[in-house]
Amino acid sequence: MKRLLCTILAALLAIVPAAWISQARAESAGIFQPRLDTDTSCEITVVGSYSNFEALEAEFESFNEIYPNVELTYLKPDDYNNLLGTVLESKNPPNIFFSFPWMYGNEKYLTAFEHMEDLSDPQLGLDLECIRPNLLRLDASGQLLTIPVFARNYGMLVNNDLFEKEGLQVPNTWSELLAVCEAFLNKGYTSPMMGYSADPSSCLMSILVYPEVVAALADNPEMLQAANEMNPIAGECMRQSLESMMQLIGNGYINLDKCNEIGDNYTEVILRFFEGDVPMMICMADTVSGTGKRESQSEAFSKSPFTYSFAPIPLSEAGGYFIDSPSVEFSVNKTCDNLDMTNEFMRFLISRAELNKMALAKRLVTPTTDLSFSAVYEPFGQVPAERVLCPEKIGITDPLFGQVRNAAYLVGTGALTIDEAVSQYGSLNQ
Repeated sequence: MKRLLCTILAALLAIVPAAWISQARAESAGIFQPRLDTDTSCEITVVGSYSNFEALEAEFESFNEIYPNVELTYLKPDDYNNLLGTVLESKNPPNIFFSFPWMYGNEKYLTAFEHMEDLSDPQLGLDLECIRPNLLRLDASGQLLTIPVFARNYGMLVNNDLFEKEGLQVPNTWSELLAVCEAFLNKGYTSPMMGYSADPSSCLMSILVYPEVVAALADNPEMLQAANEMNPIAGECMRQSLESMMQLIGNGYINLDKCNEIGDNYTEVILRFFEGDVPMMICMADTVSGTGKRESQSEAFSKSPFTYSFAPIPLSEAGGYFIDSPSVEFSVNKTCDNLDMTNEFMRFLISRAELNKMALAKRLVTPTTDLSFSAVYEPFGQVPAERVLCPEKIGITDPLFGQVRNAAYLVGTGALTIDEAVSQYGSLNQ
């Protein structure tokens, strides 16, 4: 009996390490390996501010191939941003919820932060190494309470076919940008660069100016502190980019009369770009996300399709900046039901393959280290590391951004001079 028992134990010891090795190899190859009973039956709810989220629902279906009895649901509560705390304190709180960078430091979201699980716990098994380090934000206690699923940046949609037709190269420097704008103008294009200009919250002016301001503050901690304290002395950080913006407008490279005909910074910007006569359309990646669905909605694009991409706007001779910022983040409600399975879904989702798949479906910027998988965003993957900046990591606050946004709009529309905007920093209202 002793010999038999020893033989059985020896066999078990040989099998178990082999199973561990097999699982480790599968996980290192990016193949998801379930950690819980795949017959588990439970419900998981994700809430957010999107009216629909087909890309996430596709992830639900993929997860159900592994855990077929887990019911996953996405919901958009009414007035999400204002009622998030109430939703989390309700009788049926969600398992996962949208979170955003601007929630940090806002007392309105204290309840939400109290519910957030620390996602940096290595036992959760999330593949944090696949995410660009700039996008991972730790709180004062070293906890990772929010994790990006999409990122945003600032740039311009480029009609690559127009550049090829006119024998021009997409600009990588300020002098090249001026040269191609002049060339397009001489060839009869009424506004080589366009964008939405009617409202400061998402106007082309702030998209132009903000990246250079972030760069100026990144290298100047004292000026950054002054800017966050609304000290007027910090207005100087805006001067150079405001001057560049006004040079583009003054030279006629941006025709504001034409831009004012665009009614919003999403659908109308996209459809105007798809008319095919705009070489460069200034916008954010959030706008780019809607291009795929609207190709068929544009009669002009359907008749004469063209290739396009999203590229940095080079306002200096060193090139443009990649202002790398989280767009949508997920947080886990640590007091929810079925927390183990919730974390299992997050382990499935937070991986290079799934995040890229979801970004490709939504046509938003992936938070992973691989930007080359999307031809639209590939130009940003070529930006040198030293020109990739994360405002949240640098310490740029939302009030600071508001001042830059208002300054750009007021100067761009002629309501203030550059000197006036610079001197009035801290008290600029639209």
